[in-house]
Amino acid sequence: MNRTILVTGATAGIGAATARKFVANGWKAIITGRREDRLQNLVAELGQEHVHPVSFDIRDEAAIAQTLAKLPDGFRDIDLLINNAGLALGTAPAQEAQLDQWRQMIDTNITGLVTITHALLPRLIERKGMIINLSSVAATYPYRGGNAYGGTKAFVRQFSLGLRSDLHGTGVRVTSIEPGMVETEFTLVRTGGDQTASDTLYQGANPMTAEDIADTLFWVASQPSHLNINTLELMPVTQSFAGFQVARDN
Repeated sequence: MNRTILVTGATAGIGAATARKFVANGWKAIITGRREDRLQNLVAELGQEHVHPVSFDIRDEAAIAQTLAKLPDGFRDIDLLINNAGLALGTAPAQEAQLDQWRQMIDTNITGLVTITHALLPRLIERKGMIINLSSVAATYPYRGGNAYGGTKAFVRQFSLGLRSDLHGTGVRVTSIEPGMVETEFTLVRTGGDQTASDTLYQGANPMTAEDIADTLFWVASQPSHLNINTLELMPVTQSFAGFQVARDN
């Protein structure tokens, strides 16, 4: 049976690796993102018969609605939504953070995610499909400077569990994937393009790769229809849990 995936944030990193993994295993892919040139590069790589690119900002509700209304016949029957689009901005503690960065993370990681999910629920229910949401270990483990980003990912985790409960009896599966350190453009985006900061973070850490996460997503999607992976947390072996902070009197 032909199956179709819609993956948001497919212009780089986990999203692009996911498109490659699923298409290589016989799926069709609707790929979305803001950078049209990168989407077109994926089409050239994977073949236009297998990939349908749509360029829009996940924060644009009208663009989401127009996109879904105009999908070509071969891509209308969506079996799997992978909500991958998201970002972290800034590393400052809350008292020094920029409010506009908080709002952009909330609008992207939360509002955009729930908007496209809500729009696709009727199709996913009809197809007895699946939703995989990309959360983060930051949803569970706080760290300095994580503030609003961690809050958005905690929402994604809880929203996934809520969807799972609400969709009970429909046959739709829902999974929250919660990765730790993955070497992608994540830190470049977070630091405003600071390549040195990105290189320093990952140097010698042997982090997970975008392909590692794509393999995990495909494994989750490949489980039999009677089995649901509720949540899945994964880290590189070199990353683990930090200790508590203690502030001492001088």
